[in-house]
Amino acid sequence: MAVLAALFGLATSLGLGAQQVAAGLYEVFGIEPSPTVVVLLIIGITIIELGSVLLGMDAGVKRLSEINMIMIMAVELFLFVILVIGVGTAISRYFGAMGDSVMLLPQLSNPFGRGDTSFFHGWTTFYWAWWIAWSPFVGMFIARISKGRTVREFVACALLSPTSVCALWMSTFGGAAIDMLNAGGAEGVRATVIDAYKPEGALFGLLNELPLYSIAAPISRLLIVIFFVTSSDSGSLVIDTITAGGKMDAPLVQRVFWCTLEELVAIAVLLGGGLAALQGSAVSTGIPFTLVVLVKCYCLWLALRSEQSKL
Repeated sequence: MAVLAALFGLATSLGLGAQQVAAGLYEVFGIEPSPTVVVLLIIGITIIELGSVLLGMDAGVKRLSEINMIMIMAVELFLFVILVIGVGTAISRYFGAMGDSVMLLPQLSNPFGRGDTSFFHGWTTFYWAWWIAWSPFVGMFIARISKGRTVREFVACALLSPTSVCALWMSTFGGAAIDMLNAGGAEGVRATVIDAYKPEGALFGLLNELPLYSIAAPISRLLIVIFFVTSSDSGSLVIDTITAGGKMDAPLVQRVFWCTLEELVAIAVLLGGGLAALQGSAVSTGIPFTLVVLVKCYCLWLALRSEQSKL
């Protein structure tokens, strides 16, 4: 169940990532995001992933992450958007969004307390199941790189800090697009997300409304590729470890097999039904694995209680 959940969760991410890169190519170069282009992008991303996986954790996954951090492209893009929309506006929106999440999320997620079910079905179900599908390999991967840390360090550095940064990123980019739409602008976002319902082009639609688009758009495309490659190859390594019975250094042939299978699943699902099929595959594997996650939560509670009794 863990292998299937992780496999389809990764395939969903790979398909969505390829669609977003294809949307970027269309926005910048006018290349039509046809199924052939998306398939070629998936193959290209997988080739990079294969090279990283074959090199291993330290020489492959770690090196890609270091390249991203050294170039600090994500930070530069983030600061660029904040400076354009205004630092005060970004900070105010962040705290407002966090407060709204705490106050309104329970009500929005309740199918019985709403007059409509658009948020419940369009957001909660898919993303919740997708995150559950990612849980087998994310949990094992973070546990592997967190060995030797205390529980307090883990909670602060692996849970609270990334969550705060992600919320700041989402409130900045998403809030800027919503403000532009409410003000009657952001035609690029309106054309891709609302009129054509192609959310994969939303980022480039937003950047097109800002200055220095010719620089920001290529950086965004490269960031998308690096982020998805690092996520995908770490997931492939974990799936490989699970299927090898816990061995950390499984045969190279087995690593190549899982990377290739992940690519083939993503291509098959994408060509078979597009975005809806990608979402459906994540939901169909994530929901059953929820039962396993609940059992593991109970096991974690038992383990922590046992550790506390030894103090």
